[in-house]
Amino acid sequence: MSRTPLPDLSPPAGSSRERFENLAARIDLSREPPRAGPRTGPRSAAGPALREEYWRSLRELFTRDVTHADLSRLLQHELRETFQFLTREVDTSDLSGLPAWRRHPRSLVRFFLAIAHRLSPWRRVLFAASIISLGLAWLVFALSLLADGPFSPAPLFRGHSWLLVAATLFALLLVLELRDKLSLKGDLEIARQIQFGLLPFEPWDKEGVRIATAMRPANTVGGDYFDVIEIGPGKLALAVGDVAGKGMPAALLMALLQGSLRTLVSAGFRSEELMTKLNAHLCANIPSNRLITLVYSELDTETGQLRYVNAGHNPPFLLAAGHPPARLAATAIALGITTDAEFQSMALELDPGDRLVLYTDGITEAEDASDREYGDARLGAWLQANREQPGRALIDGVIAEVLEHCGNAHPRDDMTLMCLERVGR
Repeated sequence: MSRTPLPDLSPPAGSSRERFENLAARIDLSREPPRAGPRTGPRSAAGPALREEYWRSLRELFTRDVTHADLSRLLQHELRETFQFLTREVDTSDLSGLPAWRRHPRSLVRFFLAIAHRLSPWRRVLFAASIISLGLAWLVFALSLLADGPFSPAPLFRGHSWLLVAATLFALLLVLELRDKLSLKGDLEIARQIQFGLLPFEPWDKEGVRIATAMRPANTVGGDYFDVIEIGPGKLALAVGDVAGKGMPAALLMALLQGSLRTLVSAGFRSEELMTKLNAHLCANIPSNRLITLVYSELDTETGQLRYVNAGHNPPFLLAAGHPPARLAATAIALGITTDAEFQSMALELDPGDRLVLYTDGITEAEDASDREYGDARLGAWLQANREQPGRALIDGVIAEVLEHCGNAHPRDDMTLMCLERVGR
């Protein structure tokens, strides 16, 4: 198929200023046409048709779909709904018996505190400062009107008066946007509760096996996944995975991963066959720009035999008694890339006292303010130095260590850890 060649925007030879001006003239459709007379440099201008198209597009941007009905809906419905949303937790029933000059100020104070309570500390300070400043500005404006006379137009034509009006309109816009943000934040908090309810955070301590887990999402919800599933007498399935991305999209795919994995386990699929089925399902149901890494393992609690498949995930650390930390390397590529992927399993035996620490890349790829990663080597050294700690203290210590490494830098990815320990019977 033939393609229409793109216009050549490469800068011509000459000084840097001339090249810049030439390029700007060729892409700026609003530039005035050249006037007759000598020119200081090679300039070109868009023709009248292009300029007319530019201004038509700009006009349509601010006039398209702007109707009186939308304005009426904004003033009558959205403002009222926003006020009701922001004040739904404000109780003013005890003020009903007060005169208006006392009731309204107190209601405004409670309304102000209700909004401030929902903001983070520094945003709360900025909100308070802006509202107080805006209120004082209107007070000064009202006093200037009284000083010049109620019918004097002088205050209306001062520059700060229009600045005050602009600030008020901007504050009104921000309040409307704040309502949408707080509503979305409430939905995200519910989604967080649902997500955490899907994951087994409770410590596991039976059949000679102890399991401790921890997860710290980078945002309200995350894309990390872990699970502990009983698949038969003396048999456990354990999984730790990571969906590419963060936030709500990753959380939705994490729920899909959990549901699919548990369905296949319930259907009797195991090990390599399970991973093949799971990969085919994910390839058909997740976006092509997403992938999932996963360590899936099956443990015989009686013998300590562990069979695992590592689909492109971070190699877990094996802390065997009397040996330095070892790594369980990947045995296949990540899930969701291609249906032709082959999955192989590996087996090892956990003796009493052995531990297996599984984690996601949010641990090792956490960066400090200088963009230095925490790294696998540092994690291995920390696990070696603290390997005698209980499982819960061990994984909580790792997260604390990583956060200390990050310092003032906010972690950019979800952090998940699972510590499996065979204690014998």
